[in-house]
Amino acid sequence: MKGKVHKYGANVDTDVIIPARYLSLSEPAELAEHCMEDIDKEFVNRVKPGDIIMATTNFGCGSSREHAPLAIKAAGISCVIAKSFARIFFRNAINIGLPLLECDNAVTQAEAGDILEVDLSNGQIKNRTKGITFTAKPYPDFMAELISAGGLIEHTKKRLANKRG
Repeated sequence: MKGKVHKYGANVDTDVIIPARYLSLSEPAELAEHCMEDIDKEFVNRVKPGDIIMATTNFGCGSSREHAPLAIKAAGISCVIAKSFARIFFRNAINIGLPLLECDNAVTQAEAGDILEVDLSNGQIKNRTKGITFTAKPYPDFMAELISAGGLIEHTKKRLANKRG
């Protein structure tokens, strides 16, 4: 995956990723229209398919709602890279097939607008703008399968279909 960095600080909570006033929405495309609007009003106008969100610590803290990673994924974000994630957000993101990587050095040395190329299979993050490469811990095989399939539900559907066939 390859895209431009949209960079944020610490403690980006689920209420700014998708404000509570939009929780009655359930369609991912509708959620995407409001993604990050309380922290970055221009995000939805700037984001392009494949772009990458980057943040410092505790990204996705707050409520356990799955709307937050859904909004991010539907907005076209291919990956979120942070120094650390709130654990429930991490689990929700993996469950819907949104890749997350923890890599302190990549976050510290990247700036908004940098172009990154990410290889999930080996955890490699290449900052094409600055010509530097970082390595995050790659996913265990099962988690990689979940992400590749598009999340837990899609992974389960494929496994059930394979057993029937």
